[in-house]
Amino acid sequence: MQVLLVGVLAGVSTLGAGEAVCATQPSPGYLPPLADTPMNQIVQSKLYPQLDFLSQKLLVEKEQTAIGGHPAFNGKDKFLPGKIAIGLGHILLNAAPGDPKIAQYVKDFRDIADMTAGMDNHTWGIYYYLLALYDLKKAGLLEQAVSPQTLAILKKKLDWRLFVTQPDFKLINLPTNYYGVAFGVARLRMLLGWEDDSASKQLLEKLLNHYEAHSGKYGFSDETDGEGRFDRYSILLIAEICDRFIETGMTVTPELKAKLRKAADIALNLGNAAGEGFSFGRSIGVYGETAMLDILSASAYLGILTPEEKEYAYTYSTHIVARYVDFWYDPATHSVDMWGKGRRTDAYRGIHRILGENFSLLHQLMIANEVWNKAGFKNAVPKSDLQAWLDKTQPPFKLTWFAQGEYDRALAIFRDRRHVFSLLMVNGGASQHANSPYYPLPFSNMLIAGVADSGSQHPQLLPKFTLADGSELIGTAFIKDIAAQQSGEQYHVSYRQDGLTRLGDGNRSPLKDTRMTLETEYTLQAGVITRTDKYTPTAPLQIEHATLEFASFSDQATVNGTKVQFAEGDVSDFEVAGLKTCRAEKTQGSDLYKSPNGPMRTHVSCSLDHFTLKEPLTIKWTIRYH
Repeated sequence: MQVLLVGVLAGVSTLGAGEAVCATQPSPGYLPPLADTPMNQIVQSKLYPQLDFLSQKLLVEKEQTAIGGHPAFNGKDKFLPGKIAIGLGHILLNAAPGDPKIAQYVKDFRDIADMTAGMDNHTWGIYYYLLALYDLKKAGLLEQAVSPQTLAILKKKLDWRLFVTQPDFKLINLPTNYYGVAFGVARLRMLLGWEDDSASKQLLEKLLNHYEAHSGKYGFSDETDGEGRFDRYSILLIAEICDRFIETGMTVTPELKAKLRKAADIALNLGNAAGEGFSFGRSIGVYGETAMLDILSASAYLGILTPEEKEYAYTYSTHIVARYVDFWYDPATHSVDMWGKGRRTDAYRGIHRILGENFSLLHQLMIANEVWNKAGFKNAVPKSDLQAWLDKTQPPFKLTWFAQGEYDRALAIFRDRRHVFSLLMVNGGASQHANSPYYPLPFSNMLIAGVADSGSQHPQLLPKFTLADGSELIGTAFIKDIAAQQSGEQYHVSYRQDGLTRLGDGNRSPLKDTRMTLETEYTLQAGVITRTDKYTPTAPLQIEHATLEFASFSDQATVNGTKVQFAEGDVSDFEVAGLKTCRAEKTQGSDLYKSPNGPMRTHVSCSLDHFTLKEPLTIKWTIRYH
């Protein structure tokens, strides 16, 4: 085998409804209806009207604003004032010179600024508010759009010192990636003339030192202090850092560009005609897609993509924007919908943040469009052969390293026709290791997916052992010796674990249990994925139950022993070896089986009960898909 070298709505809304809606699941080969429309035209004809509707609703209802019965000002969205400011700023600054509506837009911003200036506002909300003020200043509209009294309040409240200590410049109970937010805040305050550049320089140094310390030689940021949590944000963070430089007129260094190129490589490797984004980790769904927009637009603007890559990165980005309009936007509520139609997101992005999520997503989509416009693609027609280009230029298999040391962390990407699989091999760390979006699984939207904030009650596609003493063990976090090989048309990924994770409090760091070790191998080939696990006890173990669960988007299941066949959906067969029995049941719209993109239809559960584990036990599952 050849070893790969890898270095305003009244009434009742459907938002949050429990029932699954079949029509919301994209059909095989889905292509967003507006995929061949220039991005700028989609933004102007679809997104700005949505933003205008929400803004007018806000101006009428003010603190009583509700969307689909969900109050916006409930005190649970600590970024909301800043998101509102950036949203209204977009409307004002998008108006054409001489537009008679500008005077009204200025008055609207002034009124809402008066309303929101004294509200509770934190970190990202501070940054967004300052960015809106700076954009207004550049346009010569700040003094008209914000009263002197309100500006004085904002100058006091929009401050990095509220979440950074002095004189040591340490974050106050925040993850270290918030140094990027603090730097942006200090830099914007300097540009507004509110302070000198000394704080922004020190915070930038803190930010870059953190990135180097927690990204290592591979260039992707660990979200923890070395536990090995790598996810969407680990890849996105370098683009956000470059964004802060671009927004505030700083020169992006060659070192930062080199790291951004690595992120762009992953974004292109995950590219697809459906406009889907990241399928693993927290805060994905629509945010997994806007992350791709950020990475690719910054890469294009900074000239780190080839001319041909720019053309197709723009096309993929346009498909993402078109997908937002068709899939994520609910015209009945004029709102993004991450909570209804069988979808589920993290509690962090719960429906209590509905207004803020709309404003922040629209900001991300609009900023990406502005960057693409500046990169020379304003009103450019997308390429018509995106999938063919991706098939030609992107490798069918690639392993990207995140970290190596006591434990290995990496991402394997496998491309098979219209399916793109992301085999994530990391440690979710404290608060995330028990949640299925961080399991070492080959994620692919609407085919194999995790469930946000799932906990370990139903571990997706990972065998779980319940021991006689009540301990529950699964193999998640302690991954060593990742290796990749190719054999003909097959790709093999293997690793081992010198202990399993003992389940319990998911908010703590994973606890290693060395009573059992694990060797895992994935085989990836067209239409078939197989995982083979060999569990070896270090001494005889009394096992009450060994179970394996699969929550599938496919439906109409027929069970024959430990083989399950589906009459509907992309997965046609799920077969298990090493366990005794399997059963399948419909999920009935249960919250336990909702992915960020839509509902799983069938829950398969296989088991082997009451035995003594003396010798190695092999458990194998195979998924066949269309």
